[in-house]
Amino acid sequence: MVNIAATELLVIYPLCEYAVTVEFGNSIDEGILRCVTGFNRQLLQKPFPGLYQTVSAYASLTVFFDPVIVIGQGSLPGLGCFDKVCNYLRMLNTENEMPPVDAAAEVISIPVCYGLEYGPDITELAETKKLPVVEIITLHSEATYTVFMIGFVPGFAYLGGLNPLLESPRKATPRAIVPAGSVGIAGAQTGIYPLITPGGWQLIGRTPVKLFDANRSQPSLLKAGDTVKFEPISAEEFKNYSA
Repeated sequence: MVNIAATELLVIYPLCEYAVTVEFGNSIDEGILRCVTGFNRQLLQKPFPGLYQTVSAYASLTVFFDPVIVIGQGSLPGLGCFDKVCNYLRMLNTENEMPPVDAAAEVISIPVCYGLEYGPDITELAETKKLPVVEIITLHSEATYTVFMIGFVPGFAYLGGLNPLLESPRKATPRAIVPAGSVGIAGAQTGIYPLITPGGWQLIGRTPVKLFDANRSQPSLLKAGDTVKFEPISAEEFKNYSA
């Protein structure tokens, strides 16, 4: 079982009149991520009346609720909405163990065509790192990544696990348009742009996989806690790809 900090260490603060944020730490760490995703799973399995959405981040979980429903719940101890929600979250933390994280969780494979028009920054990155382009591709595709959070735009996955040899700063001047599916590097992270958007990450490839589709039951293909690997494909395979 995953166990998180004792109740006195569970930091909760109001975000607005209909949301609170629970902090589990202040660093990018897989142990903290397991606490966030485990507690989120526990809360969704045993929600309080009025809960309607949770959003996880690197080291925190934001809990959204309907204050009209919450304030009318005599079963939730406390005088106001914040007290009622906080007391419930602290009780959930101390009285229940979170469901275990499945160590054998399925690895999601994402096909990527590296370089060419799909990865316009890969050559410059290779020159900066003094590595051949093929080595950049190998280092990037051999790593196993963890989705730390979804943000920036719907479905944008921030992935930890990048080989330190590939760590690179964002571009000094962001692009006005980054094609959907573009795979980039920024700092110690890699990420996938799910939609056409401006962006400043170093682009090294592109996937034909649709990362976000509002018509799907789960619009975002990836979620916090998922495990991801990239599979190099050719330009022809990219053009002929069908989901």
